[in-house]
Amino acid sequence: MTADQKASAKPDIHPVILKTMETKNKVVPLEDAIQLIQDGDLIATGGFVGIAVVEEILIGIEEYFLRNQKPRNLSLMYAAGQGDGGEKGLNHFAHEGLLKRVIGGHWGLAPKLGKLAMGNKIIAYNLPQGVVSHMFRDIAAHRPRTITKIGLGTYVDPRNDGGKVNAITKEEIVELVTFDGQEYLAYKLPPVNIALIRGTTADTDGNVSMEKEALTNENLSIAQAAKNSGGYVIVQVERVAEKGTLNARNVKIPGILVDCVVVSKPENHWQTFGEPYSPSFSGEVKIPLQSMAPMKMDARKIIARRAAFELNPNDIVNLGIGMPEGVANVANEERISKYFTLTAEPGIIGGIPQGGLSFGAAANPDCIIDQPYQFDYYDGGGLDITCLGMAETDKDGNVNVSKFGPKLAGCGGFINISQAAKKCIFVGTFTAGGLKVSVKDNKLCIDQEGNTKKFVDQVEHMTFGGKYSAGKDQYVRYVTERCVFALTREGLELIEIAPGIDLEKDVLALMAFKPIIRKPRLMDARIFNPALMGLEKNF
Repeated sequence: MTADQKASAKPDIHPVILKTMETKNKVVPLEDAIQLIQDGDLIATGGFVGIAVVEEILIGIEEYFLRNQKPRNLSLMYAAGQGDGGEKGLNHFAHEGLLKRVIGGHWGLAPKLGKLAMGNKIIAYNLPQGVVSHMFRDIAAHRPRTITKIGLGTYVDPRNDGGKVNAITKEEIVELVTFDGQEYLAYKLPPVNIALIRGTTADTDGNVSMEKEALTNENLSIAQAAKNSGGYVIVQVERVAEKGTLNARNVKIPGILVDCVVVSKPENHWQTFGEPYSPSFSGEVKIPLQSMAPMKMDARKIIARRAAFELNPNDIVNLGIGMPEGVANVANEERISKYFTLTAEPGIIGGIPQGGLSFGAAANPDCIIDQPYQFDYYDGGGLDITCLGMAETDKDGNVNVSKFGPKLAGCGGFINISQAAKKCIFVGTFTAGGLKVSVKDNKLCIDQEGNTKKFVDQVEHMTFGGKYSAGKDQYVRYVTERCVFALTREGLELIEIAPGIDLEKDVLALMAFKPIIRKPRLMDARIFNPALMGLEKNF
């Protein structure tokens, strides 16, 4: 660019952008990219746990703020939780003064953010993960609201908390609306000033491919939202290619949407926070899968065995993290995994979903799609069955997994998945805190009772609304090691009890309410026999 061209350039073009125009190269040092962030900006980040998280950029922003005390009073918006539960990911943003407001889908992986929210240090909202991913798409299209039934009857409903997390959060960003006599929620759409997303390779024009990433997340939607809001898009990659050398079909973020590219250090660009790189996660190769070790006969296996009875041939399945993962183990033992398809909410179809810090990825997936499209499918009833954890349950069938006293976990995709699946199976132990059980003579024995009741009179936070789902006759079961409940329009009904369990002493005495009891039957005896249950015969 000549001196005359510089002089005639629009005065609102940022010097960093002018430099990329002059050099015809969008690859810049990290600190240059950070200069694009101004006080009060709304930043949108992509990522899922540790997958496609912009760790290099997040570290840079944190260090820049600690040195210079700017940028200040930022808003942060994200769909899936991003962090390792301690230091990485969005934990880097957890500084007073740096953040003013957060709209997030899952908070548990960034506990430092949660501490700020629960301490009334920042304005904070917790919205369903799938809704936030759709909000980015709607911001890009300049739609007036994201309108959906997801969140009705939960804490997100404005008749309850409206998604607000603490006392200083006052603005209503969720509205109740009616179309054709049916209720919906309308989520307000803020403009995005800065998009922080990640790819594998960028050329000097800013075209970005994601060939080594385990997920594509909602990166394209976030980039479009920022550009159509008049904002900037900053992309972290691990390598740079010459202009025009990327295969067009592999480009996931076109260069017209990208302002700056930052090349990461290798240690800040792992495929997940638990795996530097597995080609099976990104679909590069299919690897031989080791058979899962059989689970020991404990409460977790008993629960997983009972939940496995709910599976049917050709089901499209979602399994939550933690206790629900045991269902996959049991299905493998029973040799029925080949009869249904496992999926994961960030965009995984098929393969073997991973756990821990690689949760969200899958070994040998059949397909990886963008997260907003996965939630289109989920929200529209595409899931035949989901198995999800339950921390607290009450007499109306409400479930809490999102907030417990000073601890903010957040809902993640739980609300989308639990509300929209044809069959919803909640799994968890009957009590918590020290529970020990064993099986003797095909009967369940409570060797040590848990010290915390999980079936309470009223849940603290309504992540799943029992009355709403009962009103639409959704198939819902609550599976524990000693009994099973069904959701009915009248409330929670006890429908099964384990052999060896005393109804009064082991169940009713440990509940804060009395469930509906008609004619409960014994849980299937095969569940308590160490031998295979023979589920393959049902398929």
